Amino acid sequence: MTGLHSSNFARRDLLKAGALATATLAANHALAQDKAQPAAEVPQKPQLPPIKVGLLGCGGRGTGAAFDALQADNGVVIHAIGDILGDRVKACRANLETNVEHAARVKIKEREYIGFDALERMLDSGIEVILLATPPAFRPAQVVKSIEAGKHVFAEKPFGVDVPGALEIQAAGLKAREKNLSLMSGFCWRSSLPERAAYKQIHDGAIGAIRTIYATYNGSPNASFARKDGQTDMEWQVRNWFHFLWLGGDHLVEQACHSVDKLNWAMDNQTPLRCWAVGGRAQRGDGIGNIYDHFGVTWEYKGGVRAFLQARQWENCPTDNTDYVYGEKGVAFINGWGPSHVIKGESANWVYDGPTSNMYVHEHEEMFAGIRSGKVRNDAEWAVQSTLMAIQGRIAAYTGEVVTWEKLLTSTERLGPATPAMGPVPTTPVPRPGYTRFA
Repeated sequence: MTGLHSSNFARRDLLKAGALATATLAANHALAQDKAQPAAEVPQKPQLPPIKVGLLGCGGRGTGAAFDALQADNGVVIHAIGDILGDRVKACRANLETNVEHAARVKIKEREYIGFDALERMLDSGIEVILLATPPAFRPAQVVKSIEAGKHVFAEKPFGVDVPGALEIQAAGLKAREKNLSLMSGFCWRSSLPERAAYKQIHDGAIGAIRTIYATYNGSPNASFARKDGQTDMEWQVRNWFHFLWLGGDHLVEQACHSVDKLNWAMDNQTPLRCWAVGGRAQRGDGIGNIYDHFGVTWEYKGGVRAFLQARQWENCPTDNTDYVYGEKGVAFINGWGPSHVIKGESANWVYDGPTSNMYVHEHEEMFAGIRSGKVRNDAEWAVQSTLMAIQGRIAAYTGEVVTWEKLLTSTERLGPATPAMGPVPTTPVPRPGYTRFA
């Protein structure tokens, strides 16, 4: 996690620490993209017909996604924005409308939507594409309603925080395929050119049959924000959503799911047989929220292949975000932040030396190109599986049980209130292995 590219600053800092204000995140995101290449070197592209885009979730990630869309396709118009929190909407709008390069295509006018009904109003506003970047708890219902309304969807990862929600998005993905609608995920590494090349080498046999995978997502704690007078449980928790199980699914599900997804990718989206895990709250203690601060997870596949993930959010400790894939004939070492993509094989070595691009922009380029051509991208199948694998790891750690894939899919537990509203939201106890039960 060292040597981060400035063009990835906004999303990466939010995921790692969440310590910067929304305005700063968005401004740095836009500035980094402005500096990525001198304007004189950018070839002029033909002006494309407009596509009206709505943004739901106006924090740093959502604002960054709007800039990604604007940079990816010169016909994109930001037509509407919305969030549960009004100040987020105002800050996002200010960042978009004051950006010199893209302001002319920010045409929000009166289409600001605030509250839990923002989605429904936005879907009726004339948009063609919706960017969903709210806390993950709300993702399943938003995806389902957006696909039902006939909209193309970009949905941030993960695809839910519990099994029923993830399966709802799986069903929505099938409906999107029937309607030829895009359903793109925020699992951004799948859109990174070096990663695509490295995993293609693996799938083409450069290291032989995979025997073991080891991945790390060792980062720092996310920021927390003190409760202010007059804030309801809901508002305070939403502003600190990283720290509450029902909103984010724990950091294994909402953040380290990137590493889970790369494990899944290396295994060519093969379903694991079973999973076991450990985890706890070593540093957080009695601090904010009810999630763990470390996990160690093992997934077992057919043939005895095992994948291991270490994930933690500890302060004052080394950080690392690396993937090691061990095969019968070699080893692949992948660190996108290095960047380093190296394969040491039995007969030859391989080092990626091809082109690179801003993967956050690139995923939007592919989405909008697919919308325009009619060859839409639908990530639902593998993105849901990666989300479910992360949830499987969390459940295994919380309960202390070995969780098979079949058992995982029987879970009926739904996290959080059935009907979210600005009022009381009890905080559930921190899970305790051996006492917390599978549900």
